[in-house]
Amino acid sequence: MIVGILKEPAVETRVSFLPEAVATLTKKGMTILVETGAGERSAATNADYEKAGARICEREEVLSQSEILLSIHPPGDTLSPAKILIGHYQALYEPALMTRWAQQGLTVFSMELLPRTTRAQSMDILSSQANIAGYKAVLLAANLYPRYFPMFMTAAGSIVPAKVLILGAGVAGLQAIATARRLGAVVEVFDTRPAVKEEVQSLGAKFIEVEGAADASTAGGYAVEQTQEYQQRQQQKIKESLAKADIVITTAQIPGKKAPVLVTEEMLNGMRNGSIIIDIAAATGGNTPFTKNNETVVYNGISIVGESNLPATMPSDASKLYGKNILNFLQLLTTKEGTIQLNWDDDLVKGTCVTHNGEIVNERVRSLVAQPQI
Repeated sequence: MIVGILKEPAVETRVSFLPEAVATLTKKGMTILVETGAGERSAATNADYEKAGARICEREEVLSQSEILLSIHPPGDTLSPAKILIGHYQALYEPALMTRWAQQGLTVFSMELLPRTTRAQSMDILSSQANIAGYKAVLLAANLYPRYFPMFMTAAGSIVPAKVLILGAGVAGLQAIATARRLGAVVEVFDTRPAVKEEVQSLGAKFIEVEGAADASTAGGYAVEQTQEYQQRQQQKIKESLAKADIVITTAQIPGKKAPVLVTEEMLNGMRNGSIIIDIAAATGGNTPFTKNNETVVYNGISIVGESNLPATMPSDASKLYGKNILNFLQLLTTKEGTIQLNWDDDLVKGTCVTHNGEIVNERVRSLVAQPQI
């Protein structure tokens, strides 16, 4: 079996596999083709890949000879039928692309669709990358914030600790809590899932409770849409906390839909001058009405930073964790001898597959294709 590793677009610093992951596959007798320079932004040289047993090729050769192609972002190339693509393709937001790939006869596995079960944890790219995003969101905020994070008592006077509000206690939110606490900040956390209260408190943060939330236990760790009555109570609670906050980290996203606006213009008007908002949900619209992805917007003295690809700011470790996720997933698609074997009875294989045999096979993506495009 031949596996190809593609170089990502210029905006992406990560790579699907580092040399250590390549070595694992070559020991199984697989042939690994790596596009020249694929790992250079993740501190992995062509020589490192060759030492691990890979062959360095130009992009055209990788595309033409590989049976399985690995790329974090969708490759913009025209691909021949029967290729297997594995990556993070945002299938629920790209129905037109998924339709085109189906028509090309590609078999596409989009890893963000992986069912979030116990067995899938070692393959969960969303969790491994969100962990980094939560960590870097706090460090980014600390660099931008014009004051200290911890409390200081000095001969020149006392410094009060920064007050951090985190909206969303998923993987990114929990890591943000831990990082902010390590830096000495006072942390408050809001989440629509009461079940995360204990985890939040165990990390030393205060959990803001709002009664009447819709059940999110089956949403795979994501937010779910709430009733209008709940949203009104939620906004009042958030407004009160925002007025006291110096740093806000927002993480709330809903699969296949625009991110919910949790911080309204009215709430922003009540925030302190010099406050910082790091919006991790920027790629899907953001949790504020003024968020712009990959940009910093200043509104009434408040810096709103739209950062949807924070894992790319730590490319070596992000690539290592992502590659380990993909490596574990590949075990479901291949035999011990290193040949391709797609087991459609496996819920992880079936749940992650978007297109196969010229059709869109994922029900959620298929339902989006059936909807009229506005």
